[in-house]
Amino acid sequence: MTHTQLRPPTMADVARLAGVSHQTVSRVLGDHPNVREQTRDRVLRAIEEMGYRRNSSARALVTRRTRTLGVVASDTTLYGPASTLFALEEAARAEGYLVSTVSLRRLTVEELSEALDHLSEGGVEGVVAIAPQRSAVEALAELRHPFPVVVVGSGPGVDIPSVSVDQQLGARLATAHLLAAGHRTVWHLAGPEDWQEAADRAAGWRSTLEAEGIEPPMLLRGDWSPLSGYRAGQELAGWVGRGLTAVFVANDQMALGVLRALREAGVRTPQDVAVVGFDDIPESEFFAPPLTTVRQDFEAVGKQGIALLLDLIEGRPPAASRIAIEPQLVVRASTFPYTAQSERAPL
Repeated sequence: MTHTQLRPPTMADVARLAGVSHQTVSRVLGDHPNVREQTRDRVLRAIEEMGYRRNSSARALVTRRTRTLGVVASDTTLYGPASTLFALEEAARAEGYLVSTVSLRRLTVEELSEALDHLSEGGVEGVVAIAPQRSAVEALAELRHPFPVVVVGSGPGVDIPSVSVDQQLGARLATAHLLAAGHRTVWHLAGPEDWQEAADRAAGWRSTLEAEGIEPPMLLRGDWSPLSGYRAGQELAGWVGRGLTAVFVANDQMALGVLRALREAGVRTPQDVAVVGFDDIPESEFFAPPLTTVRQDFEAVGKQGIALLLDLIEGRPPAASRIAIEPQLVVRASTFPYTAQSERAPL
């Protein structure tokens, strides 16, 4: 193997193989119109034959564009943030951008400031922050940054451009589904207090009951984990026979714990207590029984989040600065023997 075979091919190598100048190769790569079609084809064949890849650092020096986006995230061991991160990375790649991700334990002002400084030094053109906690959005609003920032998973009422699933609508779909099945009321196991998604789901549950003239029963709270769901399920089992026949759980992981606690207490699902979750994690259809749940379209969140950020980077006026994605209720056997596969949100 020769020395030239050991190193990656350069633009000069492509030019020699195609029999053109270095400047002609550069024009082809830049899609310049003043290149004859035959010459363009010859250069493109040489690029393919040599496996040439343009040096992104060199291109950035010329264009002042790095085509790199930043993502700041925390709690990526949880299904929602992890799915959102994957969707953002996939959407960015589809638009020809690289992604630099900073994962933080806590989204405080200090840690967010350090993360944004780190991404700025890396030359990112814009940042998406996965910020489902209210405190994280408040921290972001305090910071100044040299590039556009978009928040995902933050819910309504945010002053920063944002994309999120309509959590209140998802909760209304879940609660209304249980009321339509004949339950006189619906209990709720909520997520952590600081999470905007938990607050929105609780608000949607409460407003649906109140619209029907039903006083909401006691709200229980967990931390998104199956263990917290199990402990809440043990408490809920004590209310069976005293008005509890249906539970809306703020995520599928906690619903898994609730189902086990009810089963151990001799409570049948759905015959004695119907259960609805939220997220539609891949395992939810294999729960015992399969779980009725609210599906979030993370792919749409990723695409819309990246599209909004690119609009801001390019200086284009976005169609909307706050985008809400509609969820979908997926009906399975944990509420009653299902006859329909899903109920979509009304348009």
